[in-house]
Amino acid sequence: MAYIPLQIPPGVYRNGTELQSAGRWFDANLVRWKEGSMLPVGGWRKRSNSTVTGKARGMITWRTNAAERFIGIGTHSGLYVSNTAGTIKNITPTGFTSGYADAVVTIGYGYGAYSAYAYGVARPDLGNVIPATTWALDTWGEYLVGCSNADGKIYEWQIDFATPTIAAQIANSPTSCQSMMVTAERFVFALGAGGNPRKVAWCDQENNTVWTPSTSNQAGDYEIATTGRLMAGKRVRGVNLLFTDTDVHQSQYIGQPYVYNFEKIGSGCGLISQQAVAAVDTMAVWMSRSGFWMFDGYVKPLPSDVSDYVYRNLNTSQASKIYAVHNSAFREIWWYYPSATSNEIDSYVSFNYQEGHWSIGSLARTCGTDSGVFVNPLLVSVDGYVYEHEVGFDYDSATQYAESGPVQIGIGDNLMAARQLVPDELTQGEVTMTFKTKFYPNGAETSFGPYNMANPTDVRFTARQVKMRVESNGNDSWRLGIPRLEAVQGGKR
Repeated sequence: MAYIPLQIPPGVYRNGTELQSAGRWFDANLVRWKEGSMLPVGGWRKRSNSTVTGKARGMITWRTNAAERFIGIGTHSGLYVSNTAGTIKNITPTGFTSGYADAVVTIGYGYGAYSAYAYGVARPDLGNVIPATTWALDTWGEYLVGCSNADGKIYEWQIDFATPTIAAQIANSPTSCQSMMVTAERFVFALGAGGNPRKVAWCDQENNTVWTPSTSNQAGDYEIATTGRLMAGKRVRGVNLLFTDTDVHQSQYIGQPYVYNFEKIGSGCGLISQQAVAAVDTMAVWMSRSGFWMFDGYVKPLPSDVSDYVYRNLNTSQASKIYAVHNSAFREIWWYYPSATSNEIDSYVSFNYQEGHWSIGSLARTCGTDSGVFVNPLLVSVDGYVYEHEVGFDYDSATQYAESGPVQIGIGDNLMAARQLVPDELTQGEVTMTFKTKFYPNGAETSFGPYNMANPTDVRFTARQVKMRVESNGNDSWRLGIPRLEAVQGGKR
């Protein structure tokens, strides 16, 4: 008998067929890899005492000048703030125009001629999609500022939680905007200002109520050269990134008389949704309809081991809901998205930018924000509660697991007869292991297990290829290293 180390590289690989993932992890849920070993994603607990009304599609945390901590949440129908005690209050501006909880595809009954296209053949893109309503939220000093893409006005909330005061439109600011951002130089950028999808307008420096350019201020506007429409802006060190649905532009402060210069830095890489981008110091990572992209001084494609799976599993009609969240403690970017079988967010894909691997799974969170102001990341559930994440090991009955692609002897033409498993865990007994065997890649599958880990663990199966499934044995922390399988090579039939 010989021991076969089940040394599978970190991260999920799910491009192509299952056999193409041989020797890699093929499926996963709520697990991550760190320094070569597998461990569970942290659990979550409810933080808010009540829910926000509407579908939350924008979130920010910040501190006031008095060191008070707040959470801002924008939904399709309003704007809310929460304090450290978890109390949520409605600060929706007077006259606010509600938007859409779901994207609306304007290709319905009566759109085209009866029987114009063959059954099962997708209709051409001749209609329009009204996106789900999202919020761009930022801070102007200690004040909360934000813009809903359905309402189009830029609002400011000047801190008063006890009453509370409601947010109000910033005086003289543009309307019919798609998004907004605050630059590092203390200008408010209005994106898609006045209903012009290519127009960037900005206020005077340090004065967000002055928007009319003159020789005595630095307010201004610029129409970028693009075939797309402005969707979002992000600050990275030394530059402001402006995203359209087709390309990416950068803007740098140059002072009077032009104030800002603008330059296109990427084509064919526009955002798939207004919230599908996360900024990390000098880097930005985002999801486009053409794949994953990054900026680290230059715009370039981000190779992904799971892009084939993610884009096949995506409900493209609801892609405007996709929301990116930076998890700095683990050097990860998470994108929450609606799967092909759901109209609401129910899945995620994550990228560890420090170690360069990917993971996938199921989790219904509509928006979120990184740790920093609060100890742990905060995310909002589909039903409107704020949850604290990466805390404890309570997962609301969700299962943490990872399943490998096939493991073979040679090129899969020999049989493998397994007898024993030698586990490698931080604390033995915290995971179970199941083996799934096949004689042919598209053949019937037989499961053996789950086995509770002993040292060693007796197993009995024979096959040409075998998959390994690791599953949490309870709500505890665990780590999996390199288990070994005692197996012998059999004949070719």
